[in-house]
Amino acid sequence: MTQRPAVRKLSLARARRIALAAQGFDRPRPAKAPSAGQITALVTRLGALQLDSVNVFTRAHYMPVFSRLGRYDRSRLDRVAGHGDGPIDRRLVEYWAHEASLIPVDLHPLFRWRMADVDREAWGSIARVIREQPDLVADTLELVTRDGPIRARDTGVERAAPRPGHMWNWHEGKVALEHLFFTGQVAAARRVNFERRYDTIERVLPAEILDRATPSVPDAQRELVRIAARALGVATEPDLGDYFRLPRADSTARVAELVAAGELEPVEVQGWNAPACLWPGARQPRRVDARALLSPFDSLIWFRPRTERLFGFRYRIEIYTPAAKRIHGYYVLPFLLGEELVARVDLKSDRDRGALLVQGAFAEEGVDRVHVAAELAAELRLVADWLGLDEVAVMRRGDLADALGARIA
Repeated sequence: MTQRPAVRKLSLARARRIALAAQGFDRPRPAKAPSAGQITALVTRLGALQLDSVNVFTRAHYMPVFSRLGRYDRSRLDRVAGHGDGPIDRRLVEYWAHEASLIPVDLHPLFRWRMADVDREAWGSIARVIREQPDLVADTLELVTRDGPIRARDTGVERAAPRPGHMWNWHEGKVALEHLFFTGQVAAARRVNFERRYDTIERVLPAEILDRATPSVPDAQRELVRIAARALGVATEPDLGDYFRLPRADSTARVAELVAAGELEPVEVQGWNAPACLWPGARQPRRVDARALLSPFDSLIWFRPRTERLFGFRYRIEIYTPAAKRIHGYYVLPFLLGEELVARVDLKSDRDRGALLVQGAFAEEGVDRVHVAAELAAELRLVADWLGLDEVAVMRRGDLADALGARIA
């Protein structure tokens, strides 16, 4: 009887270093401002930048690039993503990858299975509109084909009265556009003031991408799991599946196939109650000396169970929590220092005043608050300068606020 090889065991500290390296935190930020090519290479490495409409501090997709590469010209990211009203050098495109995301154009064909499975993959009105109002969808596609790129308001459909408890108040024209976007018939040609401009897919993506053969569902999903595994370094199956929001049964099957093929190495991580997989090419540094503020939508921490398992850091975004019930604040960013998440800060950009407001600062248990405050103050000054804000103002809320305020002063 053939014995199975022993499963390698990893300490939690080693797994954390592998994860940080896979996400690009094991190297110093470049001395020179990164080029559009370096920014694109980072997004390719991560697989996706999540988009979010909240702009109280800065747009969510801008921050992961700063966290890893430091001060950069945001117009370079805008140009490769098709944002703003300047010239476009299309290298990234939007799709539902991990939520609404910017992805490298090369990855777009890997999501055709999702586009084709709108009934299972899309939500509520996006899936229903084609059954309930097929003429509206057809007319909207004709409008985009004739007049694109268009905004949702250009469909001529009036917005309904706001409904209590609903996050998005979409009118039917917007729903039809989003159905066409989900199914890959239209794409985001631009975003101006973060508002999508929809155009036909043929006018957005290069012909070389459009002409690629559609991979089978298993082949596409396996490639997405490979990308997730490279980006995570070491991960459980739910971690891998969540990265591109694969259906759980599909994620389980694809991970098992890659393990059987020898493309993923089964490992055990100290303290994890689920088996894990190691990407064979993952860098395994002996030390990581990172310093970064992390957007709530950063791929290092966007899957909260993994964040807690990897760093012992329980994190919940409180944007949709009533103000009186918030523990840490409205828009809270974890602070990565070395190999640990050591603090969290509630940030707001007061653009009229020209100030970065630290509305709350909280240290994790057991950290050296004097040291953390000094490093956090330095990082806050860097990010304020990058955002064109002249000062950092610390409010006296949180157990780190006094020490941080003293360092800023």
